[in-house]
Amino acid sequence: MRLERREHRSIGLVVTAPVVAILVALGLSGILIALAGAPVLEAYQRILVSAFGSRLAATETLTRTTPLILTGLAVAVAFRARVWNIGAEGQFYAGALAAAAFGSQQGLALPGYALVPALMLVGAAAGMILLLLPLALRLRFGVDEVVTTLLLNFIVLLFVSMMIEGPLKDPLAFGWPQSVPVVGDALLPKLVERSRLHIGLVFAVIAAVIVFIVQSRTVFGMEARAVGLNPSAARFAGVPLGATLVKVACWSGGLAGLAGAIEVMGVKGYVTTDLSPGYGYAGIVVAMLANLHPLGVVAAALFAATMFVGSDGMSRALGVPSFIADVTVALSLLTMLVALFFTGYRIRR
Repeated sequence: MRLERREHRSIGLVVTAPVVAILVALGLSGILIALAGAPVLEAYQRILVSAFGSRLAATETLTRTTPLILTGLAVAVAFRARVWNIGAEGQFYAGALAAAAFGSQQGLALPGYALVPALMLVGAAAGMILLLLPLALRLRFGVDEVVTTLLLNFIVLLFVSMMIEGPLKDPLAFGWPQSVPVVGDALLPKLVERSRLHIGLVFAVIAAVIVFIVQSRTVFGMEARAVGLNPSAARFAGVPLGATLVKVACWSGGLAGLAGAIEVMGVKGYVTTDLSPGYGYAGIVVAMLANLHPLGVVAAALFAATMFVGSDGMSRALGVPSFIADVTVALSLLTMLVALFFTGYRIRR
């Protein structure tokens, strides 16, 4: 038995790989559900009903999908060019804090129609800066960005905690650690009345389409893919390696920072240290499940949000730990890695 690299990967193989990976992950998670003493099929039915069985459930699932799309895109853009951005969580918080600071009463004095896009740009810029720093260390000193971006997550979270307990603390929060709120003109309009679902979902889907067009129809997109496939060959072909990686970092960090800004303007209205339940880390799973494809990120983000939201209802109904959702998403990542391996190689006798 030996492994042989596939010369060509069919579209059907690439498309079915994520589906098979998710089905295998659900099968493995079903074993854990059965060990917990719950009927497996009923548990998965409860997840679907809890995620989409009512107007409130569906809007909550889509609300959770929005930041996952943007952080998934951030990771997919970076990984495609072999910029290993593990810091989407920190970039998310940087964008959120920037939006809260510039969107408060003491922030930008702009009319409503200009304030929302301005805060989105501010949040994206904060995320860009946070990723450009590790990239500069990589390009100048060869420092591994996996380590620097990961450690920056904890540094940023501590900085956020310091700011909401200090200069940006809301004096009307009765001692609760949260930032000053953004003004009413900075809040995103709701897509569905009496729900938390906001227009940020539309922005996230549009961002996925834009990233897809840029990657598949522009010179920069081809240069980024070339750098990811073979940096030496790309440099030999005349691709400016450093400039291309800087552009990739701006795209990736900007998308993660935009996710934080949209979460503040669309859901919370202010920043707390629990603003993100791990959107940045979940974005890695979303990007891998989508095989780094921008449009696939939308579907993968919806799957992850369905598991996170639906597992709560399943847990209450059947007495199964809600951590099953985390296990399922993690198993989906592992099975997807195996599926990706076998889309590139076949077993020969």
